[in-house]
Formats: sequence, structure tokens, C-alpha cells
Amino acid sequence: MKNEATQLKSAYASTAKIVRGSEGYVAEQGSVYRSGVSAESVGSNMLWLGMISLPAGRRTRAHRHQGHETALLMTAGKEIEIWSGGELERCEKVRPGDYLFIPAGVPHVAVNRSTENAEFLGARNDPAANESVVLMPELDAIVP
Repeated sequence: MKNEATQLKSAYASTAKIVRGSEGYVAEQGSVYRSGVSAESVGSNMLWLGMISLPAGRRTRAHRHQGHETALLMTAGKEIEIWSGGELERCEKVRPGDYLFIPAGVPHVAVNRSTENAEFLGARNDPAANESVVLMPELDAIVP
């Protein structure tokens, strides 16, 4: 027979949770995050899901996510540039409807040269609202 604490934990764990939209915050690398599912909001152990914006005419600082993978779907805007690689040597364009995958540890910079904000739905296997970002200022000057 299960004890009362186990029954309560099981009941809580098997209950769906709704997270209402929230105000955004500027992440350390410069993009704007609106967390949905996270360790802080629902007690997630392995997943973060939220919206990410890169305002018109802005770019992120050079950075990497040391311990987690990131997947993004561009939902609005014109296009952005994603610079990646050890020396940020590769530049690709991401447009609405495109998916983007950033492996753990890969240096990257996102640049929005358009006059429209770029919007993304993002997921990563780090549940913390403030993810594990490692800034790489030595690479910032590489991206024009």
C-alpha cells in the first residue's frame, strides 16, 4: 500500500499544468525570453519551452550553451542571420517557418538586420529559465 506522501506526489505529477503568458526579460546574450514551461513555472526536470524575440536591428552577443541543445521555430519576422562554428565562420539565413537546431557547446550569434522583430518558439533540454550561457566576448568583433 502506498503512503500518503507518495499518493500526493503521484497525483501532482499526473496533473497537467497551464502556464499563462508572461512578461519578457532580456537574457544575458541579448535576446528577449518569455518562459512558459520551466523548472520555475511547473517543476520541469528536463525541458524549457518558451518564446524568444530578437528585436529589429539587434544582435546577440557571441555565446554558447555549454550543457544543452536548443531547438527553435521561427514564427514571425523577415529573416535573421545565424553565425556559428568555432570562429563563427558559417552564416546561414533563417526565415519564418524554418527550424533551427543549436548543439550544445557551439558558439553562435544571431543578427536581425531587418526592421521587424524576429519571433521564435524555442525548446531546450535545460529546464532553468536562466539557461547555462557562456559569453564569448573574444568572438564578438568577428560578426559584422
